[in-house]
Amino acid sequence: MGTIDNTALEKLQYVTELTEHIKVKSSGYDQTTELMRVFPSFVWTVRDFTLELILKGKPITADQYLENALKLKPGHSAEILRHNQVRQGLRDFFAERRCFVFERPASTKNMRRMEELTDKDLDSDFVEAAKQFCSHIFSSAKPKTMRGGLGVTGRMLGSLAETYVEAIRSGQVPCLDSAVESLALIQNGRAVTEALEFYQREMERWVRLPTETQEALSKIHADAEKQAVSIFVSGSFNDQEHKYQLELMRSVQERYEEWCRRNVQESRRVCRGVLSRVFAGLDEGVVGGSYMRPGGHGTYRSHLEKATQLYRAAEGTGLLREEVLTDYLKEKSAVGENILAADRSLTEAQQRMEAEKMKREEAEQQQRLLEDYNRIQEQAIQDQQRSNQENLRQMEAKMEEQRQRAKEELERAVSAKLKVRWRRRWRRRWRRACSLR
Repeated sequence: MGTIDNTALEKLQYVTELTEHIKVKSSGYDQTTELMRVFPSFVWTVRDFTLELILKGKPITADQYLENALKLKPGHSAEILRHNQVRQGLRDFFAERRCFVFERPASTKNMRRMEELTDKDLDSDFVEAAKQFCSHIFSSAKPKTMRGGLGVTGRMLGSLAETYVEAIRSGQVPCLDSAVESLALIQNGRAVTEALEFYQREMERWVRLPTETQEALSKIHADAEKQAVSIFVSGSFNDQEHKYQLELMRSVQERYEEWCRRNVQESRRVCRGVLSRVFAGLDEGVVGGSYMRPGGHGTYRSHLEKATQLYRAAEGTGLLREEVLTDYLKEKSAVGENILAADRSLTEAQQRMEAEKMKREEAEQQQRLLEDYNRIQEQAIQDQQRSNQENLRQMEAKMEEQRQRAKEELERAVSAKLKVRWRRRWRRRWRRACSLR
């Protein structure tokens, strides 16, 4: 409040003690640079600001006012070291520093009824400063991140807090890298669970067994898998070797294979039910011997073809329709041969023609079955290829995003370091020039 003075700065004394109570890695690094990479931006707001933003007769910005307040004094006396200690800490740990100054919002009289005032009743300079401040916070200020620029959610922050407190309680110095590893175990395991639960819910929501084709089941699986991987990628954290993403893909594949097995089982059950219904009259005629007469083979073939057409026309039988029918027709092939042999109305030549016709139909049925099997196998191969491609695409997108964030984070820290070094070099040259005069 009022100005940035030494008293206000000394209230931030804890900043200078950070290196004593927290570390980023176990060893082999520049502590200040690493802390600068993970620290947020620093925003100092000064209310009821009473000074003019002028330095050495020239107007300055609020940011320049802050930087001037953080200027170090030359010398090595105890008083100067104490003066520089907090300032040096703020300069070392925060790559981005911003300042906003606010004049009094209104007159003393109006301040007594602040809750009743609108923007029109407030000082215009205060309103403008408030707009600039809000714009920076909402649009420019970055949320909390970990090393590598990874964003931290509220739940992740809670886990981090527990990790730090536990380390402090045990008398250890909290290490950010160790905290990240612990957080990754929790967060990535949770991300896998949530992704799998989503996948299962989507499959249960949209799949109606048996599906008419394998392609129909595959499409639902592909959509659910794509969204599940996206949920994992959004919720995962520091999955460097993609261990958890690969675990997710294996688990999704296992669940999909289980859905495929259930689809087959349900299709077989439904097909057998339809089969027993539409072929019931034919079976009764066979058992009753009604086809074992002159002309019986033609009647049998007519009934068989009609029942086969009704069976194929039935809806909801699924992808094993031809397999179940093939098994049934195999069982009835010997029956058909016996009826043909017993039909004395046919000449020997006609019987040979009918027998050849029956073999051709058996071959055609086998071809239909083979085509079904091929379609199912081809779809399984396509599913695996598509799954691998989608997994790789999202994995590469995540890696590129992480690389970009890490690059921006490092550039921010390096830029701040170079700026500090340039200022120090410039001050030394200026002092040297002044001493030569």
